[in-house]
Amino acid sequence: MRAPRPRDIARRGRDRRAHTLLPRPGAPRVDSERPPTTAVVGGGIAGMAAATALAERGVRVTLYEREASLGGRVAGWPVTLRDGTTATMSRGFHAFFRQYYNLRGLLRRTDPGLQRLTGLADYPLQHSGGLHDSFRKVPRTPPWSAIGFVAQSPTFTIRDLYRMNPRAALPLLDVRVPEVYEQLDGVSAYDFLQSIRFPEAAHHLAFEVFSRSFFADPRQLSAAEMVLMFHIYFLGSAEGLLFDVPDEPFPDALWRPLGDYLRGHHVDIRLSTPVATVAPTHEGGFIVDCGEERWYDSVVLALDTAGLQSIVSSSPELGHTAWRQSVARLRTAPPFLVSRLWLDQPVARDRPGFLGTSGYGTVDNVSILNRWEGEASRWAARTGGSVVELHAYALPHDCARDVEQKRLLTQLHTVYPETRAALVVDERHEWRSDCPLFPVGGYTDRPTIRTSHPGLVIAGDLVRTELPVALMERAATSGFMAANALLEQWNVQGQALWTVPRRGRNLAFRATTMMGTSSRGSRMAFVDRPQ
Repeated sequence: MRAPRPRDIARRGRDRRAHTLLPRPGAPRVDSERPPTTAVVGGGIAGMAAATALAERGVRVTLYEREASLGGRVAGWPVTLRDGTTATMSRGFHAFFRQYYNLRGLLRRTDPGLQRLTGLADYPLQHSGGLHDSFRKVPRTPPWSAIGFVAQSPTFTIRDLYRMNPRAALPLLDVRVPEVYEQLDGVSAYDFLQSIRFPEAAHHLAFEVFSRSFFADPRQLSAAEMVLMFHIYFLGSAEGLLFDVPDEPFPDALWRPLGDYLRGHHVDIRLSTPVATVAPTHEGGFIVDCGEERWYDSVVLALDTAGLQSIVSSSPELGHTAWRQSVARLRTAPPFLVSRLWLDQPVARDRPGFLGTSGYGTVDNVSILNRWEGEASRWAARTGGSVVELHAYALPHDCARDVEQKRLLTQLHTVYPETRAALVVDERHEWRSDCPLFPVGGYTDRPTIRTSHPGLVIAGDLVRTELPVALMERAATSGFMAANALLEQWNVQGQALWTVPRRGRNLAFRATTMMGTSSRGSRMAFVDRPQ
C-alpha cells in the first residue's frame, strides 16, 4: 500500500505551510488471525490518541485509567450544588487553538465538523495599570501578525521595537525545532526576555500569557519552551491566537463520545484501575499488574510525571539505569488553583468570556463560563446569576489554601467591580500540582517516545517529541507517535500528523532584523554564548 500524499489528507487548518509527517508505508490493519495486544496506561489525551490509532488498525487494546472518568487533566466530574443542581467540575479552562491539528483530528472521530467546539471572539489581556491588548483584529499570517500586533498594541510600540536588541531577538524569528533546545534550553525565559530588552509592559501581558501557560514562573522556565510557544501561536503559524472552547462540559462534549467510539473499536476501557507495575518478559512482551497480572505484546505509558515515576520506580526491570534516573529527575510545576464560583448576579454584559490578567496579584485569568458552556448557561438563565472561574498559576508550595482562595475572590472584585455585590451561591476549589515543569537545562532529561524496549513507548505532554507542539497538542501528537512506533514493528501504516512549520518562515523579516543589528552595532546576548 502506498504512503498517502499530502493532498490525500484533509488539511487541518488554514496555514498552507503546515508541516505534514507521513507514516511509513504498510498494511492498513494488523493480521486479524493473531492481532497484537497493547496495554495503554493512562486515559488522558495522550492515552486516548494512542488507543484510537491502534484500535482503528485492529490492535486489541486495553486502556487503564486510575480515575473514574476519561480525560486526564482535561477531565470533569459531577458535583451537587447547594441549590440541589448537579453541575460538572473540572481542573479549569482549556483553549483549543486552531493549530492543535492532531488533537482536533482526534476529536473529529466523533465530531467531524467540530460542531461541539465554539469560537471565542477575542483573546484579550488586561493589566491592572489600565493597559489592554487584544488579538481579535491582529492578522493571522506572519509577519503581518507581528507587525499588526505592534501597530495596534499600547504595550508594544514601534519605539519599543527600535529599542530592542534585534540580534538577541533573532531566535524568536528563526525558530528551528529541535535546534532551539540546543540554543536556548540553558537560559531562563526571564533572562532571555531581559537580554532582548523586551518592553516591560508587554512583558507583563503578552509574555506572561505564554510562560504561565506552563504553570511555571518565568525564572524557572526554559527559554527554549517560551520561544517555541511564540513560534507555535504567533510568529510561526498562520492560524492566529484565537481559539475554540467546548460548548458543554468536557465529559459531555469530548470524552464520553470518544470513549464510546473506542468501545466500538473493541477497546476494553478499565476505569478506576491504576496500574502498579510493568515487567518485561523474556519472550518480548510485558506483564501489567493492575491488581491482577495480564500479558501484553506492547505497552504505552501515557501518564503524568508522578504516575510515570511511580510505575518506573516500582518496576525494577523496566529500562536501563540512565533512563530510570532521568525519569526520576523529572519535576512538576508549582501548585495552581482553580476556583469556580456560582454567583447570584450576572457579570456585566460587555465582559469577555475569557480574560488574561496581570498585575492584580495571583489571578492569571478570569472566565465567564455561562458565555459559552451550555450547562453553566442554563444554570445562569434559571437563577439570574453567573458562573465564573478564576485561575492562579505557580503559587508557593507552602501557601495557605484558604487565604489564597479568599484572595482570588478579592482580586475578581478588582478586575470586575460589579461582582462585589454578588453573593457566592456555591464554590469549588481545585488545587493541583501535577503538570510537567520544563526547567532550564531539563530538555535532555525528558523521555522520548521510544525506549530500550521495542514494545514499550511513552506518550504525554512531558515527552520529548522534537516537533513544534505544546500542551494538549503535544499530548495528542505524542500519543499518535507512540502508536505509530508500535505499528511500524507490525508493518502497519500509522497515523499521518500535522504540525505548524518546523522553522521560522520569514526570511525577509529576519534579514531586516539583521540589517538593523548591523547598523546599530548590537551584539547577541545568548545566541553566541556557549551553553
